[in-house]
Amino acid sequence: MGIHFDKVLDVHASALDLRAARTRILASNIANESTPGYQARDLDFKESLDNSRSGSDAGLASSGGPEVKYRLPNHASQDGNTVELGVEQAEFSQNVSDFQVSLTFVNMKLKGLSKAINGQ
Repeated sequence: MGIHFDKVLDVHASALDLRAARTRILASNIANESTPGYQARDLDFKESLDNSRSGSDAGLASSGGPEVKYRLPNHASQDGNTVELGVEQAEFSQNVSDFQVSLTFVNMKLKGLSKAINGQ
């Protein structure tokens, strides 16, 4: 009988993948803050996680990743760039915290599995 890590880690493995993808998207937004015409992007984490858990392709892009959506700016800029640095930094910071929480849960699950294997 083998161990199925996807069942052991449950939703946390998918959450880590989505958090990493969101980190890349938010970092790209921050990097393109002064690029004229750049459209800020983000993903709906809850929707993407629900889609990944149900096995549905409805919220997945053709590349197999989460569906990325454009962010609507609070204040439009003259050059068409929709990146608002304060918003992006706050979202990035929150995403890092959420990533750490998911990573902590994965570590706890793996430690518990290790204890069970060692008979502790």
